[in-house]
Amino acid sequence: MTVTVGVLALQGDVREHAHALSSVGAQAVPVRRRRELDAVDALVIPGGESTTIDKLLRAFELFEPIQDRLRAGMPAYGSCAGMILLADRVIGGIEGQQTLGGVDVTVRRNAFGRQVESFETDLSIEGVEEQVHAVFIRAPWVEEVGPAASVLARVETGPAAGRIVAVRQGPLLVTSFHPEVTGDTRVHQLFVEIVRDNV
Repeated sequence: MTVTVGVLALQGDVREHAHALSSVGAQAVPVRRRRELDAVDALVIPGGESTTIDKLLRAFELFEPIQDRLRAGMPAYGSCAGMILLADRVIGGIEGQQTLGGVDVTVRRNAFGRQVESFETDLSIEGVEEQVHAVFIRAPWVEEVGPAASVLARVETGPAAGRIVAVRQGPLLVTSFHPEVTGDTRVHQLFVEIVRDNV
């Protein structure tokens, strides 16, 4: 079954996510307007700057329609800033910042540090065979996970060892890292399988 997955096309690695989704059998389309959102089975929220994306969602009148779709059970995947936007709670956000919510986690913005402290590491992710090479760029991490959410991956080595960097709650998937930049499509494959199970 071919599913249609929208990629929120306001900021971030839109083309890279679309390419990864297409390569694992989904029809990937950009989403900037309500009618485009209405036509998709699921949504990817790319990285970028979460406060900027929050403002752009309001400017494009997409915040409430996306929130409504999420509450109605639409599958969604958020990477980096997308993780922040799908989290129920955020530490370190600017005043007035809101999230779409949906995942029962508390996320800390820029937890791994500034751009110069970006790093790469290999992760074991539940539901993905063999380790995934993960790229972290000004990434958040998950500080707390509520009972409805499940931890899929933690950093395994280094000063951030043990930090939670991938979580799933029902049809919602979030990662701190950017799988779209590595050429490894297994995280996108996992998400597309989630979408197929929920449409």
